[in-house]
Amino acid sequence: MSFHKQKEGITLLATILLGLAAGALFMMLAGHDPLSGYKFLFRGGLMNLERVGNTLATATPLIFTGLSVAFAFKTGLFNIGAAGQMLFGGFCATAVGLTWSLDKPALLFAMTLTAMLAGALWAALPGWFKARFNVHEVVSTIMFNWMAYWLVYYLVPLYFKGSFETESRNIPLAASLRTPWLSQMFDGSYMNIGLVLALAAVAFCAFLLQRTTLGFELKAVGFNRFAAEYAGIHAGRSIVVSMMLAGALAGLGGMTLYCGYATNIQIGVLPSQGIDGIAVALLGANSPWGVLAAAIFFGVLYSGKGFMNAMTSIPPEIADTIIATIIYFAATSVLLEKFLSRLWRKQQSEEGA
Repeated sequence: MSFHKQKEGITLLATILLGLAAGALFMMLAGHDPLSGYKFLFRGGLMNLERVGNTLATATPLIFTGLSVAFAFKTGLFNIGAAGQMLFGGFCATAVGLTWSLDKPALLFAMTLTAMLAGALWAALPGWFKARFNVHEVVSTIMFNWMAYWLVYYLVPLYFKGSFETESRNIPLAASLRTPWLSQMFDGSYMNIGLVLALAAVAFCAFLLQRTTLGFELKAVGFNRFAAEYAGIHAGRSIVVSMMLAGALAGLGGMTLYCGYATNIQIGVLPSQGIDGIAVALLGANSPWGVLAAAIFFGVLYSGKGFMNAMTSIPPEIADTIIATIIYFAATSVLLEKFLSRLWRKQQSEEGA
């Protein structure tokens, strides 16, 4: 294994351990036993098949948004608009599910394609603004987050209102990503075929970035746009393509959230998974397989915090604090990487002497 891969693995492990250590300190300061807290936190996410299924269902949208952010990072872009792309893609997929009457396979295929196209469209415009006018993608994607928020806020009550003003109608069984055999396999959990789509997306991103000419061009533009243009790569087109692919991934995440984990859309809520995807990408070192592992880890924490609170009276905000601390250490992991690089260079120089 190369030193770079070893360094990534050590940094990931150290980030998690530091976050857990900080969480233990918070529990002690609040007068709780950290060992008991962590015992029930992880049991809450993994103690039986149903909870494992719910953990994986919780992690599924995070896999997509983590991939979205990580893919953009790999190509030199900061896609902070995954929440809006997720919301718009999920809304469009839900609209298809509520409007069309097709067999389940055909309807799910149409919804998947719609979610990808809607997410890609919502990300394409910020990408074009970046390529054409050099508008920073952080600014434009934040604006598009709120545009998606208010657009869905207006359209759901107008065309798809459910029992309450604040939610859409429930999607029919034909439009749901849940299937009886998969749910029964995990003892009635929220597990759905969105996880299969997420695993396929992880493999696709890994292959695209590592094994294709397009992936090389996208990464080259991310490393140095002007050098890539000098080498004959169309940088502007690469930026738009990168944002569209990132948006398509986020749009799929929206479909798995609203048509898999949930059964309708709640208006007035910008999905937190879009922002959490940034943390997943950071913890996963922007690697598709690292994103998968990080999303499952966050899924365990999210699924287990309620059980920890019920069994120990430790407030669930402690688990949120642990997650926030891990995010902080992941964001500052570059310092740890520099420290490991210095140690490695020192060891190499001593061996050379």
